[in-house]
Amino acid sequence: MIIGVDVGPTGTDAVLLDGDGTGGATGGSRALRAVRVPSLPGDAVGSLVAAVEALPREPRARATQLAVGLRVADRALTERAGLAHVGVLRIGGEAADTVRPLFGWPAELRGAVCAGTANVAGGGGLGPHDGAPLDRDAVARFAAELAGRAEAFAVCAVFAPADGTQEREAAEILRAEAGADVPVVLSGEIGSLGLLRRENATVLDAALCLLVARVADELTAALPLLGLAPGAAVLVTRHDGTLMSLDHLRRQPGLSLGSGPACTIRGAGLLGGVRDAVVADIGERRARVGALTAGYPQEAGPGGRIGGVPVSLRVPELLTVDAAAHRDLAEAVDRMQPAAGRLPVVLVGGGAAAVPGRALPGCDVVRPGHGGVAGAFGAAASPVGGHHERIVRAGPGRRLDAVRDEVRDLARAGAVRAGADPRRVRTLLEPDLAVPYLPGALLLRARAFGPPLPL
Repeated sequence: MIIGVDVGPTGTDAVLLDGDGTGGATGGSRALRAVRVPSLPGDAVGSLVAAVEALPREPRARATQLAVGLRVADRALTERAGLAHVGVLRIGGEAADTVRPLFGWPAELRGAVCAGTANVAGGGGLGPHDGAPLDRDAVARFAAELAGRAEAFAVCAVFAPADGTQEREAAEILRAEAGADVPVVLSGEIGSLGLLRRENATVLDAALCLLVARVADELTAALPLLGLAPGAAVLVTRHDGTLMSLDHLRRQPGLSLGSGPACTIRGAGLLGGVRDAVVADIGERRARVGALTAGYPQEAGPGGRIGGVPVSLRVPELLTVDAAAHRDLAEAVDRMQPAAGRLPVVLVGGGAAAVPGRALPGCDVVRPGHGGVAGAFGAAASPVGGHHERIVRAGPGRRLDAVRDEVRDLARAGAVRAGADPRRVRTLLEPDLAVPYLPGALLLRARAFGPPLPL
């Protein structure tokens, strides 16, 4: 048995599945019971407990996996509450001084997060001789200045995804000066090569680390109340439609941003028996429209934002409209359709029944059973995920196949770190992409999927 939970702002959905959630068009799972309870304001874990306790006692006692969509990170950014004060250290010197850290952030969010910023000399490159030495003294001065004021640090060095040595060196200095218990988040472990979006994602990760750690602790403490099988795996949703362990959430809380819509989109496809579709999640006041590609949410392009902040995270591409404005909904659905052909439209959410078929002319509309709990189903029927990407210079004598194999292996390792069973992880190498601002460079990417470790 598998339990999936989606904690929303007004209601919390829970679904009990019979199956392993890893195969077939519907995830190899059958929904035995679905429930919805009112969410407790400001208490995600309490809402989860109430929803799980509403499921039948005997089958949930056989549940070996609990998958949860918490959404606390998104809510914290929206409400500007519960965020840590972050010291932002950029390593790049004059070469990275054109746009200051946190430029373009909403003023209220910047004020809630920023404890101070600095840009020190250093930074790497694609090759071992392309960088500049780190100004260790400047890092120490920055740490001493913010000691006792910064609750976390975000470190972002030029070309850190290619070589994270200087970020790790700076982290040691920050901990020595500000305290060993102060969280230090490194951008080379967070995002892709682009400096500003990677830096923004790193700062958000650092701002969320204390809040998410507290919620993870609360969830761990509440597990004995749920009546699950002894040693049941506990996983949380992430923004690409996959899952991760609580320990992985503590390490990278930003991976949970956008996870609610991601799992709803994936769950809609599984419930509707389709791998490619436009999905409309119809709520009481708003409708969110996204796309499903090969069973997973279509990612936002370079313009993706979270809380008004441009980031390098793989969040779903979404259009949000008034749920009662059916003309706007139809337009959003049309914009999400591919250039050629028409994909089916899967309607889910509590307000899906209020959308008449004639509101979406020319569309094959699918209204799956249990569509009201698509987010909970998507959480329960999704695998643990991991990904990795690397930028390399292509040229004579460069064995790209060997590098692709390494990227694939690192994606697999990422899935295992997130909680996947290493014996059952599969990998997918994505098409190479040219890097427009680096002539001759290629972005190599891979994803990995697998079920969680068994009991």
